Amino acid sequence: MTTDQSGMKSQLFLWGLRLRKFGTLLAFLVVVGIFWWQKPETFMTLPNWLNITQQVSILGVVAFTMTVVMAMGDFDLSVGSTASLAGIVAAILLQQNQPIVVAVAAALATGLLGGMLNGVLVSYVGISPFVTTLGTLTVFSGLAFHISSGKTIFGRVIPAEVGNFARGGIVLGMVNEQIVRLPNLTILALVILALVWVILEQTPFGRRLYAIGGNKEAAHLSGVRVRFLRLLAFAATGVGAAIAGLMLLSRLASANPTQGDGLMLNAIAAVFLGMTMSEEGEPHVLGTLLGVLILGVLVNGLTQMQIDSYIQQILTGSIIILAVMLSSLSKRLS
Repeated sequence: MTTDQSGMKSQLFLWGLRLRKFGTLLAFLVVVGIFWWQKPETFMTLPNWLNITQQVSILGVVAFTMTVVMAMGDFDLSVGSTASLAGIVAAILLQQNQPIVVAVAAALATGLLGGMLNGVLVSYVGISPFVTTLGTLTVFSGLAFHISSGKTIFGRVIPAEVGNFARGGIVLGMVNEQIVRLPNLTILALVILALVWVILEQTPFGRRLYAIGGNKEAAHLSGVRVRFLRLLAFAATGVGAAIAGLMLLSRLASANPTQGDGLMLNAIAAVFLGMTMSEEGEPHVLGTLLGVLILGVLVNGLTQMQIDSYIQQILTGSIIILAVMLSSLSKRLS
């Protein structure tokens, strides 16, 4: 190999690493720039960005906790129906004049039990995550329809305090004579983000999850309790889905058996978008955050440009495919 060929190969290697690490971030900045150019008066404003954070907060909670499971190489298809079921459970208890704290605890317990069921079936019974969570998706959805009789629960049965939580926030100041708040839903999503980051990146538990994702057999032989940790990871994802269900209940002031539909696919998409920023192709929660923001900015910007929703879906799916394709290409170059 000549010196020139060796130098060219080194340059391709460096560009491959840069493309893998910064390609998704660069694409995000390009998308933001396009919307800023098209809607200079409304897009790049503090109220709009706070609105974006509130819009993606529920998806963010699901995606952040989904990262815990995907760090092991697994995934959970049942998170959307878990969110719907948890919201229905809380709404029915509120309808029965139970205290809000009881309704919230029951919803979280629903998510925990659903996640543990997935964990037991995957870890101890040995059913694949795809089959397990596809089955529980159907079961949880059916339960949500059954206990709600297929109806939306709304109106006076939902206490005003529930809806007020989603509408409230920390006052940041005044913009154009309007009060600007950091929404409570955004704050809650940031708390979940910080918690998941600490667990995955700063604790032995998180390092063991990544070890399982790298090689389950090797992790088992090195003394990692693979089955138990997978159970805990699925339980955490179930609780995250239940929190999202409660956030939906608060934001909409109602509960519907299908209102969690769509969360699962978007959450997995956000994690995959974040994975393109990792040199190892592993899920990391800060990468997932960028994936969530990409999806949220796309919806917000395209809506401001009055692009039809089905075109939004086409563009969103295309960007996800492009991001994964660029990541794969960068690995070949490196």
